[in-house]
Amino acid sequence: MAIFGSIIKSIIDLKETLTPEGEAVKDQEEVLVGLLKKAKDTAFGKKYNFQKILDSENVRKTFSDNVPYFDYNKLDKEWWHKYHDGEENVTWPGKPPYFALSSGTTGKSSKRIPVTEEMVEAIRKAGIKQVSALSNFDLPPDFFEKEIMMLGSSTDLQKAGDHEEGEISGISASNIPFWFRGYYKPGEEIAKIDEWDDRVQKIAENAEQWDIGALSGIPSWMELMLKKVIEHHNLKNIHEIWPNLQVYASGGVAFEPYEKSFNALLGKPIQVIDTYLASEGFLAVQERPDTNAMRLITDNGIYFEFVPFKPDYINQDGSLTEDAPVVALEEVKEETDYVLLISTVSGAWRYLIGDTIKFTDVAKKEIRITGRTKFFLNVVGSQLSVNKMNDAVQELENEFDIRIPEFVVAAKRGEDGEYYHNWYLGCEDKVEDDAKLAEALDNALKNANKNYKVARGKALKGVKVTTIDPNMFHEWNAFNKKKGGQVKMEKVMNEEKFTKWEKFLNDQNTNS
Repeated sequence: MAIFGSIIKSIIDLKETLTPEGEAVKDQEEVLVGLLKKAKDTAFGKKYNFQKILDSENVRKTFSDNVPYFDYNKLDKEWWHKYHDGEENVTWPGKPPYFALSSGTTGKSSKRIPVTEEMVEAIRKAGIKQVSALSNFDLPPDFFEKEIMMLGSSTDLQKAGDHEEGEISGISASNIPFWFRGYYKPGEEIAKIDEWDDRVQKIAENAEQWDIGALSGIPSWMELMLKKVIEHHNLKNIHEIWPNLQVYASGGVAFEPYEKSFNALLGKPIQVIDTYLASEGFLAVQERPDTNAMRLITDNGIYFEFVPFKPDYINQDGSLTEDAPVVALEEVKEETDYVLLISTVSGAWRYLIGDTIKFTDVAKKEIRITGRTKFFLNVVGSQLSVNKMNDAVQELENEFDIRIPEFVVAAKRGEDGEYYHNWYLGCEDKVEDDAKLAEALDNALKNANKNYKVARGKALKGVKVTTIDPNMFHEWNAFNKKKGGQVKMEKVMNEEKFTKWEKFLNDQNTNS
């Protein structure tokens, strides 16, 4: 019996027993008051009179009435850029020691998001919550003696003036507690390798030395890493080299589109646990095995607000209209899509993180990520969100017995001047007829979305599908210098970006 593992498991079980389940709304009130008190003497706090908000009878309502919505572009243009000019006490006391480089899935270049010491500590606490939640899963004691493969971005942070820069996974990994370093793989030396392909090659070369019990990372890049290890050692599946692998902590995107292709790399089933770590903070974690939803972390330096996800409230660039109504935590409804707003210990205020979510269980405060505000296809009134697209693609996988881990779509005018939805499906299996896929995809979306069905009878002429090698999506990210780490493949493109995408594919075919 694994004695050390039994001790760790007992400690986790005891912690869960002794830690009472907080009242989420009360926790959120306390978090907001704490944020306002801490930042009331910053330039931002003075501009929006945080002290007056704190003195009001209803702090939460006064806060939402007096502080406008911000997306990254607005907050950076008006406030965060001042940090780079040497100013301090801008939106949070002092100056942030780190800036997280976002994956830049929807912008022209990486965003630079402040990460304070308080945020580093909040992420660490959220990580402990994640580990503590493992007591709810049926895992043997010896699991807690195994190593954890964390496939994030490079931990070799870049010095830029008085701060360091890197993706949030790299910042977090560079600040892991000393007691965890023995479990952490691929280890500090390999984790510092900047080039993703070189880092994965080193992981493959050293894989035999490790006894991996858990994986953590973005699904698309985790798949590539596992394939590289399998190929390097000429294996049938990953369990031939890591027989004790039992858990995969996914994050950042819905796992379902990758489930079929991911499971094909395994020798036996493993427990998949969803997490929600964004560049702006650690927002939620799955706490129980009989769901695929995640519980919002409501007591850890992040205050949440929710805007109903409706076309009338979304600008063309994905930002919110000024009159978009906000819904408090106690007012949310299940199975309704919301745009997520956060205020944080890094000095983000009523910040549009860019994700849309829905509550699957209001009482437990459990959510699922349903898409991105900019990945919303509504050029001709089709009102398609990413979760509807994911569901339709999964139906294709089941109907045609194929694996489609990646896709991208755009509304584009055809030669006849009519609009068509042009889909590229990253398919790992041979498909005889793309037209049959297009018909099935079209029918699935009609059945799932009445607005899409109406659009198909009016402005949306048809659906076109092209199947390609899924590796083309990874190469596209590499072409745009966005490979690995926290990078997520964009699902919806505008016509301009889509033209570049199709040119890239044509160039690849020409060169091959």
